[in-house]
Amino acid sequence: MKKIIKRFIQITSDDNFKFFLEKIEVLVSKILSLLMIIVIFLTIADLGLFIVRDLIFSSGEAFRKKIFQAFGLFLNVLIALELLENITAYLRKHVLQVELVIVTALIAIGRKIIILDLKTTEGIELIGLGISIISLAISYFVIRSSTKRIER
Repeated sequence: MKKIIKRFIQITSDDNFKFFLEKIEVLVSKILSLLMIIVIFLTIADLGLFIVRDLIFSSGEAFRKKIFQAFGLFLNVLIALELLENITAYLRKHVLQVELVIVTALIAIGRKIIILDLKTTEGIELIGLGISIISLAISYFVIRSSTKRIER
C-alpha cells in the first residue's frame, strides 16, 4: 500500500504535471496549426471565387466598391498567415511572441480601415480605431526597441 501511495505522489508531482501540461499545449498548438491551414486554403478559395464572380464581371461604381472588398479578402489571408506564424513560433520556442501578435493586430485594424464605409461609420468608431492604431504602434515600437537592446 505504501508503494502505491508513493507512486501516486510521484506521478502527481509538480514536474510530472508540468510535463503533462506542456505535452497538452504542444498537441493543441499542432491541432490549431492544421485547422489554420484549412482556414487559409478556404480563405484563398473564397478570394478566388470573389475575384472571378464579383470583380471581373463588375464595372463602374460597383467595381470601385468591390475592389475594397477584394483588398479586405487579401488581408484576411495575410491575417490568417500571421496567426499561423504565431502558432508555429509558439511551437518552436514555447513562448508567445508579443511582437507577432501586435503586428497581426495592426494588420487586422488596417483591414478594417480599408474596408470601412465612411458614410455609415460613426465618429466614435473612427476615434476608437485611431486610438487602437496609436496604442498598437507605440506598443510595437517599445517592444521592437527593447528587443534590439537585448540583441546587442
